[in-house]
Amino acid sequence: MTRPAIPDKFYFKIGEVSEILGVQPYVVRFWESEFRLTPSKNRSKHRVYKRQELDTLVEIRRLLYEERFTIEGAKKKLKDALKKNTKQLDLGLEEKSHKVLLQRVKKDLGKIREMLSH
Repeated sequence: MTRPAIPDKFYFKIGEVSEILGVQPYVVRFWESEFRLTPSKNRSKHRVYKRQELDTLVEIRRLLYEERFTIEGAKKKLKDALKKNTKQLDLGLEEKSHKVLLQRVKKDLGKIREMLSH
């Protein structure tokens, strides 16, 4: 299955989400509980999904229906993908030189504090 066409907007009602995904609304609600998604509620107390939540649901559907993962397997796959996407800030410094630089900065700050306290 190709990735479904998603309208260019910020919020989606559950009916829209289920239509985009090609599943019943109760399936979307089940995935919410299993994958710990927490859609917002509008003034009428109806679920509204942000674009990012819809993208996650599309990936869940792909993992379950196309890749044939179990719920647990899909949870693990999503968790692993999240870890890959949250990398540490790379300053382009090697760890040792980074430590040396920070130690030098700390020493210099100590000298400045000493000068200011006199």
